[in-house]
Amino acid sequence: MNNDAVIKILFLDKSLEEAEQVISLLRNAGIAVRPSRAGELAQVRPELEAHDPDLVLFDPQSGIALRELMGELDAHGRDLALVALVDRLDNQIVAELSGGGVRGMALRTHPQQLIAVLLREFESLRTRRQVRLLEAALRESERRCDALLDSSTDPIAYVHDGMHVRANRAYLETFGFETLDDLLGLPVLDLIGTADTDAFKQLLRAHARGEKADTTLTLSARRADASTFQATAEFSHATFEGEPCLQIVFRRQQVDPALLEQLQRDPVTGLYNRGRLLECIDEAVTHAAKGTRGQALLLIEPDHWQDIVANIGLGQADELLAAFAERVRRHLEPDDAAGMLAEHTLGVVLAPRSDEAVHAWIDTLQQTVASGIFDLGTHSITVTASIGGSLLGERNANAELLLGQASQALRSAQTQGLGRVELHDPAAREKAEEERERAWLELIREALARNGFILYQQPVISLQDAEGEFAEILLRMQGPQGEVLPGFFLPIAEKHGLTVAIDRWVIDRALDALKAREMQGVKTTFFVKLAAATLQDEATLPWLAERMARARLRHGRLVLETTESKVMTLLRPAQAFIAAWKGMGGGFALEQFGSGLNSFQLLRHVDADYLKIDRSYMAQLPRHPEHQQKITEICQQARELGKLTIAEWVEDAASTSLLFACGVDFVQGNFLQEPQRLD
Repeated sequence: MNNDAVIKILFLDKSLEEAEQVISLLRNAGIAVRPSRAGELAQVRPELEAHDPDLVLFDPQSGIALRELMGELDAHGRDLALVALVDRLDNQIVAELSGGGVRGMALRTHPQQLIAVLLREFESLRTRRQVRLLEAALRESERRCDALLDSSTDPIAYVHDGMHVRANRAYLETFGFETLDDLLGLPVLDLIGTADTDAFKQLLRAHARGEKADTTLTLSARRADASTFQATAEFSHATFEGEPCLQIVFRRQQVDPALLEQLQRDPVTGLYNRGRLLECIDEAVTHAAKGTRGQALLLIEPDHWQDIVANIGLGQADELLAAFAERVRRHLEPDDAAGMLAEHTLGVVLAPRSDEAVHAWIDTLQQTVASGIFDLGTHSITVTASIGGSLLGERNANAELLLGQASQALRSAQTQGLGRVELHDPAAREKAEEERERAWLELIREALARNGFILYQQPVISLQDAEGEFAEILLRMQGPQGEVLPGFFLPIAEKHGLTVAIDRWVIDRALDALKAREMQGVKTTFFVKLAAATLQDEATLPWLAERMARARLRHGRLVLETTESKVMTLLRPAQAFIAAWKGMGGGFALEQFGSGLNSFQLLRHVDADYLKIDRSYMAQLPRHPEHQQKITEICQQARELGKLTIAEWVEDAASTSLLFACGVDFVQGNFLQEPQRLD
């Protein structure tokens, strides 16, 4: 795997600690991970939309039903790999999970196997994505080759073992054959004059053996009717359907572009013929596979065509079809394409535009068709049109699939009555989620404008009798149906650049609370999380300087904290920020410390006061002596450097005793005390 690749993983598990454990395992193996997590089914959709993961790591014991999960993943519309994280493997488990759509199964008790499965599925995913691009490129190459072959006025044939396997129209016409079927399997020697047969045969054998041979031969060629003509044949090596063959070209004048354009047009409507329109569909599919959005394929048919033809007569049917096609043509933009796919079925490939524009185009066309009168000899009639189609995206970037979806939509529209429309949208659920994200964004902005956020504090308890009170500040948002955890709204806020404003709101309230407690004689230290965007924001330090000067707190009362991985990736701006912040009297903490390959190396560049030990070490701590040893080593090194250590997510009394023995300075967790509202 490319070492620069980042694996985006969505964890679906029953506890955050298990997800952190896997993250730590992967990072320790040198694998870059961008994680997200959903603890219940309702959280899956927003996490898929916000993070667009490559892999979904699913714990069957998480309480999320596999069938419902697959429904959410299918609705998301993106290709991703579902991997189950299990404790054991047997025939029943493998059958159930594989039958439910799981691609891989990883054992949480075997780290190396877990890593191997995740890397394998990630590589498989990247391969599938690359194959789609290659298939589109191959279709484009084949289309171009066929176009060049068929558009050439030089007779060209492919010959394998002396037999014809492919020939263009010019070749058939030159030698007097009606169809390619008449030529397939026919020895090429049958088309060579008797006097030149031996020379031609020797040349074929030489090329077949890979020997050096002439590439041209002047000869007398023989047509199907036994007449002959003089020609110069050119030979070159080629492949056809994966088999080596010879390409034989009878050179003639170059194709006339005007003639080629004429040959690509339907003689009745003047639109593209079926072959050229299929090429346009292939081109659109290629663009979609490369990421182009907003294209659409529409199939348009006059309603009750057979009844209309029976009424006006066959003699007027072509005239009606031409007039109908002309009304479609008037609505085309320069980059759109239209042509005849069947007797009375028009196909339109719309260039990229918004969904609203696609629907507006359809509505305008239908109104134009329905409101006009078609004058056909002695008949004057009105016509309505049914339209079926499909929007084109990465998931349906396949010409056959796209045509099938559009055809099915057209038939469905016709069953509903006259002048109906049905449009298949492979990303309908995704667009619904975009609307949902806009609603969340509005709630976040409303919360910022009207103080709709809520702060909680969770005690950070000293195991070494440190003086004063310590607490971490936790954020919630007041939603329409109650308080909302940050995991729901912070990713959206980060995506839309609102985390700086949220961080300032939190810090502002935390400073006010600290000032009030200091006036009451209560020595308190608050830990406040800091987003990466705030760390890089140039206006943050001047704002902090002004607020700290106004609060006049003792040094170290407000501790800003950021994860080790974020600081590592933003080392230079983090260094400058931390140095300036500590100069104002603030403290700094590194979260998730110990998850890197050499976390203490970071402390040579970053002056942190507190090290919040990676929470993955706390999971079932009494059962993992190796974790106890690691925590002990972190505490010893931290003490030597004058740093204080904090263990988060402590969930039982036994772990608290062990952490004290390991030398941890502070502990924090719901077992010790759940968060309370900050007054």
